[in-house]
Amino acid sequence: MESLVENTLPVGKPKWLKVKLPIGQKYTELRGLVDKYKLNTICTSGSCPNMGECWGEGTATFMILGNICTRSCGFCGVKTGRPETVDWDEPEKVARSIKIMSIKHAVITSVDRDDLKDGGSIIWEETIEAIRRMNPTTTLETLIPDFQGNERLLDRIVEANPEVVSHNIETVRRLTREVRIQAKYDRSMAVLKYLKQQGINRTKSGIMLGLGETEAEVIETLHDLKNANVDVVTIGQYLQPSKKHLPVKEYISPEQFKKYEQIGLELGFKHVESGPLVRSSYKAQKHIH
Repeated sequence: MESLVENTLPVGKPKWLKVKLPIGQKYTELRGLVDKYKLNTICTSGSCPNMGECWGEGTATFMILGNICTRSCGFCGVKTGRPETVDWDEPEKVARSIKIMSIKHAVITSVDRDDLKDGGSIIWEETIEAIRRMNPTTTLETLIPDFQGNERLLDRIVEANPEVVSHNIETVRRLTREVRIQAKYDRSMAVLKYLKQQGINRTKSGIMLGLGETEAEVIETLHDLKNANVDVVTIGQYLQPSKKHLPVKEYISPEQFKKYEQIGLELGFKHVESGPLVRSSYKAQKHIH
């Protein structure tokens, strides 16, 4: 396999990747609350290009189980190494943050915690329960790790029964080993299929483009996701977090993203978000319906 790092010259960003500054009363209010109470959202720490739009619609994303991941994926800007001790008060803190911000739809994600016997699944379950208790009208999407395919750990998410359970396939089969390193393409597909079989109403996955995949490989991945009974798919442009990460091989045109959206809808997905600035939680509140 040809390395994604070698023999790659920087590719200039096209005009369609320019981000508008977030504006609006709702955004301003939430920004003030986040700063005042030192709330932790992926929206701010990840400098998401859609923050203003999502916050304006009452949606925000929170990351649990710390900010150090046990995996070292080539695309991800999250730190990797030995994670800190689990904060057992975190479920209440996250639930309180959602209440302070008056969030209508919350997306919860986490780092991979392969260092823990339970993979972090207990904190996951307790976080969902705390949010339900403190914010009974808030709907939930959980963007979960693969828990190494352990069905017993996945069952904790199933039992907590969030409106949407998401797990990102991230890239095509051929590139998985180099892009995701410790993850496995077939294992992720099996996780998604298992979640649906256990009764999760709405499952979801996401793909990044621009890492060297072909159109045929993207379409093959969409077929595989459909065969895993996934309901919602997001397709977005990979952007290199730093020079240490995998380089962008190609910037995909808006027209090509539109083509993938149409293909996904023709395959029968209930919802497809496809565009250069689309991220996993983009328009997430619409994916529960």
